[in-house]
Amino acid sequence: MPALPGESQSEVAKEMEQVKIQVEHLNFYYGSKKALSDISLSIPENRVTGLIGPSGCGKSTFLRCLNRMNDIIPGIRVEGAIKLDGQDIHDPAVDVVELRCRVGMVFQKSNPFPKNIFDNVAYGLRVNGWNDKRAIEERVEQSLRSAAIWDEVKDRLRDSALDLSGGQQQRLCIARALAIRPEVILMDEPASALDPLATARIEDLIQDLKREYTIVIVTHNMQQAARVSDYTAFFYLGELIEFAETEVIFTTPHQTKTEDYVTGRFG
Repeated sequence: MPALPGESQSEVAKEMEQVKIQVEHLNFYYGSKKALSDISLSIPENRVTGLIGPSGCGKSTFLRCLNRMNDIIPGIRVEGAIKLDGQDIHDPAVDVVELRCRVGMVFQKSNPFPKNIFDNVAYGLRVNGWNDKRAIEERVEQSLRSAAIWDEVKDRLRDSALDLSGGQQQRLCIARALAIRPEVILMDEPASALDPLATARIEDLIQDLKREYTIVIVTHNMQQAARVSDYTAFFYLGELIEFAETEVIFTTPHQTKTEDYVTGRFG
């Protein structure tokens, strides 16, 4: 449901769904360069929120703000608030490692570790202090099943993850993210390097995962955004132009810039 005059996109989302992440007046700077300007929106729980817009518009920067991945970049500055279940993630009391366990990430290029398949998925568990062999084995299997790759790898868990196909590697990386049981999964163009068949499997997987997880996905593929997202945010030049149900964005957008972008007039 689109915002009415005087009503913020954030207020609309609150009415629509249970809010998982609340972003309020977010400004983000790389040094003196302002990359995001006054972004406010609410990300609903157990839904897929798609981020679309032309290259360089701030989508990936915004995505990385949600689990403070940008913190590793020298000279960045953040203003405003990002609240996960009501708590500002920049509060000094927030443990960044714990935050990234709660808000996991899958990158554009699959990045399996140079380890075997089992150890890739078990890695996060061991880093977080798990040492019960049976418990680790159970969680690894659960995660591979949840990522829809168990049947393909169950007999080769000790083989190198680097021997998997590109699509399998990306699903393995999703399994690795799922192993530590995040609440939110951030995906930065997770299928951009995959063939159409592998892309379809990732899209099907996203639909299955939203039953248990809140998903935010950056995509340059407008058809993909229309297929997988429940809500879509359109970014342009560091600003949030429009945020609404995906059907609204693609059929009856309220902003001219949004209509021009989704109809291919620019971007």
